Amino acid sequence: MFSIMGNLYGLSFLDLFSGSGIVGIEAASRGASSVTFVEMDKVKKAVLYDNVKIAENCKTEVFIMSAERFVSLTKNKFDIIFLDPPFPFKKKQELIELVSKKKILTPAGRVIIHHPMEETWGDKIDTLVLEDKRKYGRSILLFYINTLQQINQCD
Repeated sequence: MFSIMGNLYGLSFLDLFSGSGIVGIEAASRGASSVTFVEMDKVKKAVLYDNVKIAENCKTEVFIMSAERFVSLTKNKFDIIFLDPPFPFKKKQELIELVSKKKILTPAGRVIIHHPMEETWGDKIDTLVLEDKRKYGRSILLFYINTLQQINQCD
């Protein structure tokens, strides 16, 4: 995933459904200037806080709350939003629609979602357009770009 994304230097990264925080920590190690971790499972809280200390050269924030609540409440904008919800999580597409509607993605930003291969996704979700799709075993990574990028470049 990270080799596909390229250079993350100076970008802000939102890791929804952070778990242990490993994906956000990898983003920090690849140059992200800030990483926000969101995890609802309070059992994972201690491990997440402990692991985030590894990203010492990066601004980090940790929120223990649902992804939906975080997206609804945040005033921040992110260059990359990564979602790796548990496969049984039923509201994946609604959550990405909320990300788009709340405008928390920068104009040139990307949303990346990891999901089971059995799910079908559209090429467009609100302002997001599918840029790339990669299959890994029984799961898929979808890379959506923000179409607001094209609108803002023409202004």
